[in-house]
Amino acid sequence: MIVDVASYTDGRRRDCTGAAGLPQTLRQCRSEAGSFVWIGLKDPTAEEFDQVSGELGLHPLAVEDAVRGRQRPKLERYGDTLFVVVKVLSYAEAESAVETGEVMVFIGERFVVTVRRGDVGSLAPVRRALEADPERLGQGPTHVLHAVLDAVVDGYVAVDRELEQDVEQMEEQVFSPSRTRDAMQIYNLKREVLEVRRAASPLLAALRAHLGGQDGLEAGGRDEMRFALRDVVDHLERTVEHVEGYDRLLTSILDAHLAQVSVQQNEDMRRISAWAAVFAVETLIAGIYGMNFTHMPELDWRLGYPAVLVLMVLVGTGLYLRFRRAGWL
Repeated sequence: MIVDVASYTDGRRRDCTGAAGLPQTLRQCRSEAGSFVWIGLKDPTAEEFDQVSGELGLHPLAVEDAVRGRQRPKLERYGDTLFVVVKVLSYAEAESAVETGEVMVFIGERFVVTVRRGDVGSLAPVRRALEADPERLGQGPTHVLHAVLDAVVDGYVAVDRELEQDVEQMEEQVFSPSRTRDAMQIYNLKREVLEVRRAASPLLAALRAHLGGQDGLEAGGRDEMRFALRDVVDHLERTVEHVEGYDRLLTSILDAHLAQVSVQQNEDMRRISAWAAVFAVETLIAGIYGMNFTHMPELDWRLGYPAVLVLMVLVGTGLYLRFRRAGWL
């Protein structure tokens, strides 16, 4: 659906509403010199998007990506239009999980189209912040792109801090004296880290290419805009470095946990084997004297029964003490 449509002249908002259809309304809003239109969409259908793409002349391949969603983060140029795809991340405290959304941005000379898919990453706060700063908003659509990217990367930084705490807690838990079922928790945390890497790493590569002049807008070549994007890239680089470190650390934690489990299993098997050896002798003696033969030693000996019991206790105690000194029990 269409969330918001407005035109901006010198950073001042003018709502684009009217009884006419959307294409006519957009045409009227763009007629004023020096203005640009910002259209906000959420989970649009192909029919809804056709109204926008037909008026703005968006490339069919970019439109198809925007309608289908589930795209890899990227920056691509289609003629005079830059198409940007970013993943939006949010940390759900209750589930200790990373939630993922998607935002796509079309940047042209006099228009901005933002498409949000999913419930994560509302752009309303970004629009309000820009509207509160007319001087910045009046500098054109590329500054809208910078504001969106800045907000998205700030979300990455927030998720990064939460993951850091989770990894530290997991490390303490694995190396604590108490035995816990940590393998599944470590695997789930690695999956969350992987979600962040899938969002941040491709975006970092795309922004580096953009700053390198391989895929830039003319307005984005100004020093001020490039410096702003470099600041976004700096934050993104730190996040990617942290996340890659978390992934390596979690792999080491998982290996350490599995080693601990293996050592513990070996210790358990030694204890079981030691106790089995102790009772094997008792069972052997009881089995011999439980056989029903007429001619057996000690059958007519009055002290035979207590003597056998004492023998069993002595042998069992001796084996127990031997295994105890050897560290098996």
